[in-house]
Amino acid sequence: MRTVVVGTRPPEIDALIAQRRARGLDLFDELWNGDYHMNPAPHPRHGEIDHQLVAVLYTLAKELSLVPLSVFNLGTADNYRVPDLGYCRSRPDSVFVPTAATVIEIVSPGDETFDKLPHYAEFGVDEVIVVDPETHTVRVFRGLDEVPDSNVLGITAQWLAAQLDWPD
Repeated sequence: MRTVVVGTRPPEIDALIAQRRARGLDLFDELWNGDYHMNPAPHPRHGEIDHQLVAVLYTLAKELSLVPLSVFNLGTADNYRVPDLGYCRSRPDSVFVPTAATVIEIVSPGDETFDKLPHYAEFGVDEVIVVDPETHTVRVFRGLDEVPDSNVLGITAQWLAAQLDWPD
């Protein structure tokens, strides 16, 4: 479901956004070239897969001198997306991370995962790994092109999919 408010945002929407921020409910909200995307917390399967990915990839990424990140803002203050996980070549020191070597998106029902690919390409992300708990698939993208493996992590999509204990 999508709600679009055309024109000047009414004060009630600003109040809702402020209320979400005050309650810490805006962790997954994003700003797409000035358009506010209000995202709910993801499906519980998402969290289960997130924990497994951290366990599988953490040591591998550290051996490659990559800095692991959990939920973070990739982009600028007026144009950012919030990937589920990511790996950078150096430790970022700002709220808005300018780029990453790899970002990982875990699909939740109705989310905008694939709509984020152009943004990641625009901000110089080397590759995006998309993990879908519903279809039990892992896909790797360089720019908008799907490829079989991660050059950054040195693994194949098929290998990573086989490491996961997919929830039903």
